[in-house]
Amino acid sequence: MRPVRLSNEQALQKIRHYCAYQERCHQEVKEKLYGFGLRKDEVETLISKLIEDNYLDEERFAIQYAGGKFRMKHWGKRRIEAELKNRQVSAYCIRKGLAQIDPADYAGTLQKLAEEKYRSLAGEEPFVARAKTMSYLLYKGYEPDLAARAVDGIVNA
Repeated sequence: MRPVRLSNEQALQKIRHYCAYQERCHQEVKEKLYGFGLRKDEVETLISKLIEDNYLDEERFAIQYAGGKFRMKHWGKRRIEAELKNRQVSAYCIRKGLAQIDPADYAGTLQKLAEEKYRSLAGEEPFVARAKTMSYLLYKGYEPDLAARAVDGIVNA
């Protein structure tokens, strides 16, 4: 069954609510508008209107996304960057978003995650525990050199 096609005015009303509820990237909004049955030219017009009316701001989205994923899920910069690229956010906006992460908080969070993970592997051989901790930190998106320094600090302590 085909979805009911919304008029431009109905779509604008719904998409404003969608954008007001939570910061969105352009890709999410485009997908939603195409889901309303709109054509490419209509979607582009509505996106422009949303940007004009300050409902849609990719830089603001990148800053919110990077800060939120770092604070709530303790993701590293590499994972945040990959997720933003996946959402087709511009390199400029990605840099702005990542720049908002406080370096001291970043280092502290990395250290805390490394210590917690290493402690949770207390029964393992030290080499295995080190490797698993490194793997975990890389999965979380932390830079290999920073992760290695954090793990070495714990192992050699």
